[in-house]
Amino acid sequence: MKNFLILSIFLLAVPCFAQEVPYFITYSDHMEEPGSLELETKTAMGHPPGGNQFFGNSFEFEYGTTAWWTSELYLDATGTVDESTVFGGFRIENRFRLLFEEHWINPVLYIEFEDINGANKSVLEVVGHDGKRDFIDNTNEARQEKKREVELKLILSSNAKGWNFSENLIFEKDLSNSPWEFGYALGARRPLALRVSPTRCTFCAENFEVGAELYGGLGDRYTSGLHDTSQYLGPVASWQIASGPRLSFEPGFGLNDYSLPHIYRVGIAYEVGQLGSLFGHKGSR
Repeated sequence: MKNFLILSIFLLAVPCFAQEVPYFITYSDHMEEPGSLELETKTAMGHPPGGNQFFGNSFEFEYGTTAWWTSELYLDATGTVDESTVFGGFRIENRFRLLFEEHWINPVLYIEFEDINGANKSVLEVVGHDGKRDFIDNTNEARQEKKREVELKLILSSNAKGWNFSENLIFEKDLSNSPWEFGYALGARRPLALRVSPTRCTFCAENFEVGAELYGGLGDRYTSGLHDTSQYLGPVASWQIASGPRLSFEPGFGLNDYSLPHIYRVGIAYEVGQLGSLFGHKGSR
């Protein structure tokens, strides 16, 4: 937790702003600009029945490799009240835009490799039969369980009249002898105003976005469907500070007894800018 606070204070001092659509779980077709680096921290907090309060944090480093390819590194940490704070592992993600021009539906292919442990509680997606019982295990014991997984997503995204509508289908497999697990995420969001103010301001309506996410598991290869799966719904709001960070918040609500009652999410994102130019590199299509 101490490291999270130190990084947050450091990032607040960086004069930059974020470009991505501010979802927590759902991905859209918006890609990082070529040569630009975005720093983001996402924290999920919950209290499972019969267990201790926890937070799961992901530090994200997202780089626009080209106009159609974005790469990202995640470093995860987990803390549990009355237990300990541990490193949860890392993830390497790549997203590829399949159509260069804007269309009614814009498809994106997502490929990720995860090297995490059983204590990881960042909750960046929900797949298979993930449920509230997964958050009860003792942190020090759970960290001994190693997980190496491959995750694929088909991202479909549409933009119309200021709205973004995104649908994600998730396919995840542990590289051990485990079946494929399935999940989904749906998101919609819109700025409070589409017309941009001619002068820079902090509290202009166009700096605020509101929306919602619906996400959950869809079982696995042998037991697909909604039976014994977690389902969540959460309104999401974000504030883009002029020439500064983007702050996001989402109170998530479990929709059945298999889910956590609540998952609260907080995010801080910053656009560093054209990092590639420091090394004589310019993004290309």
